[in-house]
Amino acid sequence: MTAAWDDARRAFADAAQWFVATAGLVGDRWDQPGLGEWDVRALVGHTSRSLLTVEAYLGRPAPAVEIGSAVEYVRATSAMAAGAAVAERGTAAGAALGDDPADAVAGIARRVLALVGTTDGSEPVTTIAGGMRLADYLPTRTFELAEHTADLASALGLPPEVPPTAAAEALRLVADLAVAGGRAGPLLLAATGRPGLPAGFSVL
Repeated sequence: MTAAWDDARRAFADAAQWFVATAGLVGDRWDQPGLGEWDVRALVGHTSRSLLTVEAYLGRPAPAVEIGSAVEYVRATSAMAAGAAVAERGTAAGAALGDDPADAVAGIARRVLALVGTTDGSEPVTTIAGGMRLADYLPTRTFELAEHTADLASALGLPPEVPPTAAAEALRLVADLAVAGGRAGPLLLAATGRPGLPAGFSVL
């Protein structure tokens, strides 16, 4: 196991555990607004897919590596991420969590983290964008967990206190996406206290 892979797994685990802890604070607010058209249950359902896809893709070894980095994956799937099917899958995933969504999320996280604990990052997995090494795919899931748990915390009126390991992993991907998309300048200016980002700005 390389130090980089050990760090990536730790960031993923910390993000997953923050998600579990935050979902555990929902209480009876599952029907409250979550994000966009999603209520809190659907937002949690969508976020749980960041764990479930790791499990599913590890069960489908890829015959070849076609996507060479996390940045390539995000850029390849950006159009899919904006589609109506994503909203529908989030709603369906929320419903699938059953009568005790928080407990279901905790169970998913335990199962997936145990599975990832048996890997070394070299595993070729079949993603919706094509074959990838797990080491290149996992940071995209850490990013999703960090981003959407921050959404969930905000929906619940909590500070979005992203664990440092997960924050560093997610922000590295944000920076790489900004550079790849030619958007580094506005992001750098905003991050250092200059005037705000242009309307609709996103690295995705």
